[in-house]
Amino acid sequence: MSDEPATSTSPPGAEELAAGGVPEGGLQAAPPVAEIPDDAKDTRGKHLSALLRNVWVLGLTWTVAIIALIAVGTQVGLGFGAIGAAVVLLVALVIVWLIASSRAASDFFNAYAHGRGLTRVSGRSSLPPVTALLRKGDRRYTQELFNGTLPGGLVGALAHYTYEEQSTDSKGNRQTTYFHFTVAVTQLPETAPFLGELALQRRSGFRFMDSAEDVFRTRQRVEVESELADKKFEIFTGKGDELNRARQVFTPTFVVWLGEEAHEGIAFELTAGALVVNIKGHLKTAHELDAFCDGAAVVARRLLEEARE
Repeated sequence: MSDEPATSTSPPGAEELAAGGVPEGGLQAAPPVAEIPDDAKDTRGKHLSALLRNVWVLGLTWTVAIIALIAVGTQVGLGFGAIGAAVVLLVALVIVWLIASSRAASDFFNAYAHGRGLTRVSGRSSLPPVTALLRKGDRRYTQELFNGTLPGGLVGALAHYTYEEQSTDSKGNRQTTYFHFTVAVTQLPETAPFLGELALQRRSGFRFMDSAEDVFRTRQRVEVESELADKKFEIFTGKGDELNRARQVFTPTFVVWLGEEAHEGIAFELTAGALVVNIKGHLKTAHELDAFCDGAAVVARRLLEEARE
């Protein structure tokens, strides 16, 4: 590679990433994969059965149902009282189902963390806003977070990430829209002197609109000689970055992998050494999570290879 890297600067957000459990390290040897349940359905039946046999659950449910039968029956009629009791039983069944599903999901994520040698952070947490995706919305949080060496060898964090956007309609009613992603986050400080910013996103609009849209962008569009790439995704780099360096990342082999072998929705953002690989939706099976992490490792490896040349 003939171009000399730009002067290195300390990647912003590195301390925040480290504090959030995303250590510097990039890639290591892929850890061994243990056999675990593939999804949360494996133990839901067990929890559902236990709840339905629980004397406190049964006692409270039937007590409320009998009260509804008597109260509504005496006020409106026995038939309506029976309907009221049936509604109570149905609501109780839905609540028990939700509790069982929640406990089964917790079982699965605990098993996934243990089987992959990761540290699980359950409940709401956060990721530092080091890339555009992690800065979006009015509220941002993770609902599941795993730290350590991910499947595929990427050292970092795997998370169910959500951002919210609030809006108000013409009548003053407020509503919240939720955007869910699965993300893998790592530090690749070696890439910071090479490219300040590089992003790949899945194509969502028409190609003939590219030129018109680019007028309003603050980033440069990266064109690669591939019809496959042009159809499936768009690539952007920072205003101050060299286009040739960005193009060098997308070798023919890497482009084919992105277009044909990687998950259909995989995308990534590299900003000042912080890499966030993402896919829409919260992946909830071991197979999907493993495959996503493997893909994130492929992206990180390609970025490091080019930065080190």
